[in-house]
Order: sequence, then structure tokens, then C-alpha cells
Amino acid sequence: MEKKSGHDTKKRGKKYRASLKKFDITKNYTFPEACQLVKDTSYTKFDSSVDLAVNLGVDPAHADQMVRGAVPLPHGIGKTIRVVVFARGDKAAEAEKAGADSVGADDLATKIQEGWMDFDTVVATPDMMGVVGKLGKVLGPRGLMPNPKLGTVTFEVGKAIKELKAGRTEYRADKGGIVHALIGKASFSAEQLAENGQVVMDALMRAKPASVKGMYLKKITLSASMGPGVKIDPAVYRT
Repeated sequence: MEKKSGHDTKKRGKKYRASLKKFDITKNYTFPEACQLVKDTSYTKFDSSVDLAVNLGVDPAHADQMVRGAVPLPHGIGKTIRVVVFARGDKAAEAEKAGADSVGADDLATKIQEGWMDFDTVVATPDMMGVVGKLGKVLGPRGLMPNPKLGTVTFEVGKAIKELKAGRTEYRADKGGIVHALIGKASFSAEQLAENGQVVMDALMRAKPASVKGMYLKKITLSASMGPGVKIDPAVYRT
């Protein structure tokens, strides 16, 4: 029986197969090299997103091994982020001044319950979580529930909004221990992608759970939308 690989091309289009010829799929590259290759192999008509996938040696089923967070990127993520904020009084005024796209309390919750979803992320002050909690069935499945670990449940609403607007990426280990993080667009320079990616890798290293035994960084892959994955040498980051 023929062994299938992650780059099985039988069901792939001509452009994908052509992009595979531009690099060695068995080789581990440096981060800057991988960024340039991802740009070279991106073939979509739209400006592809660039995704960093890191396979970690963690078991997310254990609460003390969940790796999750958010980090501002020096060059942003290449898209405009629409931010809604649940706050009252002075904090609502602070949110409006910082550039929030919509600010409210019960009125905003009602609007969302009625189907309005023209936003990308939600920020809430801690005292508003009773109101936001009622939207769990709407926001939860979309990954939009505010979370203290992501800095979206905070009284520092101005700071949170500015970071989100400037371009911040979130990361979270899935059931298989793989973290996906958006680090920019194919239109970014290789240097910009590499600098954004380095910030994410630094954050992941800082987030290493104390309870992890054995190898923490197993595999690192970079890819553009619909494009092939380019492997990055994880040994550079291992300590």
C-alpha cells in the first residue's frame, strides 16, 4: 500500500503541484527562508493569509497544559479589526475615544442576540461579564467570547482596543496540541513576516507549561492560504 504524506498531490490542482517544485518538502528551513518560500509559493488571486502552525508536546486535556494567549505583532496582521466593547460610564467613554466600533451594555447584547455580527472581536470590562455571559451560545461557537487570558476582559479597555486595532494575533492549542496563529499576509515582506513570527514563537516559549515533560516544540510549519506548508527547523528554539 502506498504511503500517503502531508503533501499528497493526487487531489491537488496544478498551481499547488507547481508550488511544491519550488522547495524541498523534506527540508527544515530557517524562519526567514520559510517566509520567502511562502511568498514565492502563494498562488491565490487574493492576498493570502500566512499561518504559523506549531505542534507542541502538550496535552490540552489537562488544564495545566493548555497553551493560549494573544500577542501584538510589530507589523500587524494585514486586516482591519472591528472591535465592540461592553462597558458603562467612564470606561464606555474611554472605549469610544480609543476607536471602538461599537460600545454598549444591555442594548448591545440585545442587538447581538437579534443577529447583528458585524465585528471581529469583543472586549468587556469585568463588571459586564454578567451581561456578556448571556451571549455564550452566540459568541462561544465563533470564538468571540471575551477572555482574561486574551486580554479581552479588562478595565484597560483603551489599551486593549489599540492593540487589537494595531494588529494582534491569538493562539490556542487544539485537541492535538497544535497552535495556529495568523502572522500576516503574503503581501508582507519576508522580513515583516519573520519578525511577526518571531514574536509568536517567543510568546509560545514563554507560555511553556511547567508540567510538560519531554520535547515541547515538535514541529513548526508556515503556509499561505491554500498553499503548501514549509517546515521550519524547531531546534533553533529548543532550550
